Amino acid sequence: MTRQVSETITPLYGEREIKDAELISFDNPNSSRPYEISIDFPEFTCLCPFSGYPDFAVIRLLYQPDKKVLELKAIKLYINSYRNKKISHEEAANQILDDLIKACNPTWMKLEADFNPRGNVHMVVKVAYGIET
Repeated sequence: MTRQVSETITPLYGEREIKDAELISFDNPNSSRPYEISIDFPEFTCLCPFSGYPDFAVIRLLYQPDKKVLELKAIKLYINSYRNKKISHEEAANQILDDLIKACNPTWMKLEADFNPRGNVHMVVKVAYGIET
């Protein structure tokens, strides 16, 4: 049996979602108790600003929310928006941290960008905000 697929709409729905995405936070459901949230993004990609080659990394986020918590789908779409950006490892890690802090104003936050080796060089960028309690 043959199935016909209608024409693909450009840009694709995922591309449209990524383009229109905004970081969203919501009220912390238990702001009276300190707790940590850990989120991993194992498929982060961006482009080298010098060569244009793709860079791949695992982004690890750890934070203690204050009054707001980050919404997961919004973070996923935000992280995916880096796919076609020409940006250095250091700038990417710092920009992501700055944007996430702005979105939820945590008590503290740590971000680790563990980039895959390229040309026999392995780089990990660690950035932090606030003091871990």
